[in-house]
Amino acid sequence: MSTLSQLVHFPCASLSSKPPHRQFSPRPSVLAVAGPAIAGNSRIQPRGEPGRFRPVFRVRAADDGEWVPEKDEEEPVGGAAVAVAEEEPPKEAAEIAGLKKALVDSFYGTDRGLRATSETRAEIVELITQLEARNPTPAPTEALTMLNGKWILAYTSFAQLFPLLARGTLPLVKVEEISQTIDSENFTVQNSVQFSGPLATTSFSTNAKFEVRSPKRVQIKFDEGIIGTPQLTDSIVLPENVEFLGQKIDLTPFKGLINSVQDTASSVAKTISSQPPIKFSLSNSNAESWLLTTYLDEELRISRGDGGSVFVLIKEGSSLLSP
Repeated sequence: MSTLSQLVHFPCASLSSKPPHRQFSPRPSVLAVAGPAIAGNSRIQPRGEPGRFRPVFRVRAADDGEWVPEKDEEEPVGGAAVAVAEEEPPKEAAEIAGLKKALVDSFYGTDRGLRATSETRAEIVELITQLEARNPTPAPTEALTMLNGKWILAYTSFAQLFPLLARGTLPLVKVEEISQTIDSENFTVQNSVQFSGPLATTSFSTNAKFEVRSPKRVQIKFDEGIIGTPQLTDSIVLPENVEFLGQKIDLTPFKGLINSVQDTASSVAKTISSQPPIKFSLSNSNAESWLLTTYLDEELRISRGDGGSVFVLIKEGSSLLSP
């Protein structure tokens, strides 16, 4: 970025009308003195010489009366600010961009953390630590507008989510998306999980209120759970096989049966999909938690929950979500 040169004037003590003999020393460094020092920057622009650089001196008075100049810097004569175009992003921004890309790349094949090996987890923790050290938003709760919107879960070490993500416990069902939507104006949070299967898609979500407790921490209290109405598909598509408990099950014999009830399924789908979602209250002590945001920018958020779990979320619409 361009820098603005400023004239800085330092006050100095009054001097005698007959000053002692002054001799400029050729030494390049400032002498260490015990008495009072006078510092100032001299900037004089010769006429007719615009654009030239003139050395700037700092002058200090020693006890023995000797004045010692020191060449401090060179600056454009005239003191005018000159805008310098940045062809490349600042080094810090480039480092952050590289770390974010490396972090997202390390999620490949981990199924949001479920299938991450110990080596991959260690690599992810190291990248997260480096990003947290470069957090561009040190007080996220004082920039709530940046938290607004829908955030997609890309990785977590939260063990209680692993059974949900495990394919072996959910045959024919796929977790399409886990997200968190924040409304900073109303101080609400909605966590949502979307499922899909050969017959329908549905979702489960929880609504919560949050309170700001520190520049980085919010307290969350869940008050409502919602089971979305299943959205049955007009056409039922089964895979050729499915893996269950470590074994592959051939589903080819079932395809003929599915095709015979296709028309009935279509009419049932329209009836069920028109029903309202099921809502229920959450009032026990387990419905509260806190969340610490340790990194935040326009497209990436890193949060830590109670118990030491970590969550990495990417803003909906970000290029980081593209494979």
